[in-house]
Amino acid sequence: MTCVAVTQRVVVDPAHGVRSDALDQRWWPFLRSCGLTGLPVPNDVDSAVRLVRVASVDGLLLTGGNDLAELGGEAPDRDRTESALLDVAHESGLPVVGVCRGMQMLLRRFGASLHRVTGHVTERQPVWIEGGSRVVNSYHNWGATEIRSPLRAWATGPGGVIKAIRHETEPVLGLMWHPERLPIELAGEDRRVLRAHFGAEP
Repeated sequence: MTCVAVTQRVVVDPAHGVRSDALDQRWWPFLRSCGLTGLPVPNDVDSAVRLVRVASVDGLLLTGGNDLAELGGEAPDRDRTESALLDVAHESGLPVVGVCRGMQMLLRRFGASLHRVTGHVTERQPVWIEGGSRVVNSYHNWGATEIRSPLRAWATGPGGVIKAIRHETEPVLGLMWHPERLPIELAGEDRRVLRAHFGAEP
């Protein structure tokens, strides 16, 4: 069994003074289809790090939702938790995948600048990957058009916005689209990529 730690979005309910951790339920069947089991982690640094270490997970998945705090987001606790988990992954050599906001975390970690983009909230959008193209979804208002080593652009979209990244030497991958939200016929390549990236059994 290949187990990956899965981060969660923060949902704020001001009427009741409640901050909750939440995860789109579509992640669970998608992860199963990749040969993966997900372990949700809380947005509390000490608890999350302790859980990931005790559980001896095989990788880290940073999911979408919530803008980064520096971009006006209201979940700085999530930023701190994911940053700490990235430290653990780096120290342990764990493979990492960042999806949407998760890729934005990776971009900022490696010094890329994010700026507002338009036309990138749509259910269908073409992206260009290594000379080919495919259709994905897109639900983000912040993006990057330039990155530097050790990251390299793996996919680009309209306006030259970088839609996927890979690290040159470490097992780090970022996707700006949501594979868990894609129809099954469009997500086959993502299942193959995540299965291989995390070393799941075929």
